[in-house]
Amino acid sequence: MTTVTPEIATARQHALGDLPRRTAQRFPDKPAIIDGATSLTFAELDAVVDRAGAAISAAGLVKGDTLALLSHNCWQFAVLDFATARVGVVLVPVNFMLGADEIAYILEHSEARAFVVEDALVEVAERALAGLDVPVRAVVRRQGDDEVRDGWVDAQTWFEHEGAPPAVLVGDDDPVRLMYTSGTESRPKGALLSSRALMWQYASAALDGDYRPDDVELHTLPLYHCAQLDVFLGPDVWLGTTSVLLPGPDPAAVLAAIAEHRVTKFFAPPTVWIGLLRSPGFDDADLSSLEKGYYGASPMPVEVLKEIQQRLPAVRLWNFYGQTEMAPLATALGPDEQLSYAGSAGRASLNVETRIVDPEGGSVEPLPPGEVGEIVHRSPHATLGYYKDEAKTAEAFAHGWFHSGDLGYLDDGGRLYVVDRKKDMIKTGGENVASREVEEAVYTMPTVAEVAVFGVSHPRWVEAVVAVVVPKAGESISPDEVIAHSRSVLAGYKTPKYVVVVDELPKNPSGKILKRQLRDDHADLAARYAES
Repeated sequence: MTTVTPEIATARQHALGDLPRRTAQRFPDKPAIIDGATSLTFAELDAVVDRAGAAISAAGLVKGDTLALLSHNCWQFAVLDFATARVGVVLVPVNFMLGADEIAYILEHSEARAFVVEDALVEVAERALAGLDVPVRAVVRRQGDDEVRDGWVDAQTWFEHEGAPPAVLVGDDDPVRLMYTSGTESRPKGALLSSRALMWQYASAALDGDYRPDDVELHTLPLYHCAQLDVFLGPDVWLGTTSVLLPGPDPAAVLAAIAEHRVTKFFAPPTVWIGLLRSPGFDDADLSSLEKGYYGASPMPVEVLKEIQQRLPAVRLWNFYGQTEMAPLATALGPDEQLSYAGSAGRASLNVETRIVDPEGGSVEPLPPGEVGEIVHRSPHATLGYYKDEAKTAEAFAHGWFHSGDLGYLDDGGRLYVVDRKKDMIKTGGENVASREVEEAVYTMPTVAEVAVFGVSHPRWVEAVVAVVVPKAGESISPDEVIAHSRSVLAGYKTPKYVVVVDELPKNPSGKILKRQLRDDHADLAARYAES
């Protein structure tokens, strides 16, 4: 057998940090990142990644150390994503919506050696740092020319650092990313991702999503989330696609950016697509350049899907399904099957094998088509495991498959239908109710803009089905109307027992509806109705 020497390993390296350099050799003068008034060509992106990588090393970080990043979308975020990987440092993106205690937990659990923070978030960062020893602290300055606080360095000095980074061999299975999942428990889990996981996932996303170097993509969902960062931005840099960054998915800003930059490609969860459709500027916006649309986080309601195809007939749509631990893409439903297989998450992605197994965990033998069980995967996309949690890692990889925690079934054509998260399945009166099925029924009401369905504790039925409904602008709707409509299309036990009408649903910055918060907010519904 041939011995793989360090020289051979170096010559064969294909890691996350290599991508800007290789793309710069193909498209040196092409715009890579556009962030407001800042525009970086691929040659300029590669050069600033080199400078930042050299500065990170000069600050004392070495391969395997962790650097936490707390920031809204900006070109500096993209640079640090690749700069850390180039020198083998593990990037820990932090949700900017978290409170100080939650950030402190991530800093401590990840053993962060450095913390880079956007200046607008320094106050919460300093509260999180109280009592923690993080030796390197840098500020990304976006808001103005205020002096940098004591104890912090100006991250701009990293992007202007002179010198080249050290040559670091980053192997396929060396970790380059530590992503903290929102999870269903009191503390998030840290999923370690390797260059191999990300690179194979990039290839899957690019092929299944018909990505092209001549695309222009608009990125509005937070880059701390793996969907925007690794299903879209990472593959864009790999292929040579131009990326336009916005700090968030404000509908007016999105519509203006599509027109200004002639955007061809856009990803958003269904809630953001719904927001665009309801925006007063939608019909007058120039969206003629838009060719490809992607959604994920939850299935697109069928009525909304039909509306998108009616109002944007030239836009081809994809549904991407996955999770952080899969880096994150697992399955995809393409444009030709959007309506004929509406609600499906599609077939296993290029580099993924998916099956349905016994949800009780007793076996990983595949269940027959149509039978609901747990969704499991085998793929190089998969996480290396949960950081400092051997028990949960072993549980997730039982029998040599990654267990998603989602319930679903496959049809005869191998298309996946996600029924629910295990935690979101409502058990009422001895029957299982999938929240998604009830939501689809409520969405067929013409006055409904958004709906979330979940279960709350009930003294007789164990759990009762609850629907929280947002009416369309200018419309009104009563709980009795929702219940009557649901009863006309659903079995009696699936019909919501309680309906709450609200102005908006709680969402995270990725646009995902926060059902856990809704369950907490409405946990006493049964008691309240009993008293009334």
